[in-house]
Amino acid sequence: MQKVVIGMSGGVDSSVAAFLLKEKGYDVMGVTMQIWQDEASYVQEENGGCCGLSAVDDARKVADQLGIPYYVMNFKDSFKDHVIDYFIKEYLEGKTPNPCIACNRYVKWESLLKRSLDIGADYIATGHYARIIQLENGRYALKKSATAAKDQTYALYNLTQHQLAHTLMPVGEYTKDQIREIAKGINLRIANKPDSQEICFIPDNNYAGFIEQTVGKVPDAGSFVDMDGNIIGKHKGIIHYTVGQRKGLNLSLGKPAFVVEIRPETNEVVIGDNQDVFHDTLYANHLNFMSIEDLDGKMRVTGKIRYSHQGQPCMIEKVADDIVKVVFDQPVRAITPGQAVVFYEEDIVVGGGTIIGRELR
Repeated sequence: MQKVVIGMSGGVDSSVAAFLLKEKGYDVMGVTMQIWQDEASYVQEENGGCCGLSAVDDARKVADQLGIPYYVMNFKDSFKDHVIDYFIKEYLEGKTPNPCIACNRYVKWESLLKRSLDIGADYIATGHYARIIQLENGRYALKKSATAAKDQTYALYNLTQHQLAHTLMPVGEYTKDQIREIAKGINLRIANKPDSQEICFIPDNNYAGFIEQTVGKVPDAGSFVDMDGNIIGKHKGIIHYTVGQRKGLNLSLGKPAFVVEIRPETNEVVIGDNQDVFHDTLYANHLNFMSIEDLDGKMRVTGKIRYSHQGQPCMIEKVADDIVKVVFDQPVRAITPGQAVVFYEEDIVVGGGTIIGRELR
């Protein structure tokens, strides 16, 4: 019997995933990853999400109901190094990071998979809405889930071949409604538990406050400038802004204003019209390919530049060892340094990388 360690967040997706794996005959062990940095119980409880004590309590009760062993594993150091420190560094450099992608690659997979294999497991599993397939060329790749509304392949593009080969994602074959119906059918009390929406370590979405509290100092106020470089106002500090932002600028220009660019080297935030936020070219690095070993020449794909982006046809080609140039057929809105661009051929993830910007510097 093959052994699977499943990451359990206390939510309905991972809970049903554990049930489905057990039904398929796997030897299933549930694990919740302790990643919150503060030892105080009340702080963990307040922060909830996948870090809080309530998540552990829910996951433990589900494991008991399913009749599988359950443990809490400490991954606080890995989470701090690869997620929190990275998140802060990116914002201080004027970028908009995606901590969930970093957490998936380095904590939920790299750290959990290593520890799971060390204790004799064959696989790890999660409740993500995605599917893993092996292609004719022998490579493992992600395939979009059965439900486009919940597909999570964008946030998983960075997984390695080794990680994919040792991962199971049973939820990817179902819609969210079907998963909830399965949970109700086996009387799981978390069947109607709402999905977590916030970044788990910043439940109030106050990124700037979290960064200031953590590092003690944040970038000073600076200048809003227009597209010609003229000063048109004062901003609160670059960590308060992201490309494409309209709300919270507190500018009276007599017309809608949008963040076009953030320049940490001069502490400026560039403001323009809505049309100024649309561009057709970006560059990305920190590349990871799935369906192909590497990019040779040009390739037509569909590119997504954020989780909510529907995707746009584009041409990709490498212009350096770890840099890809992406040219979209039509301009896309708010190309944001620090976010991921993920490439698809129909439903299959080709690969992706981290957006550098609209030009190389």
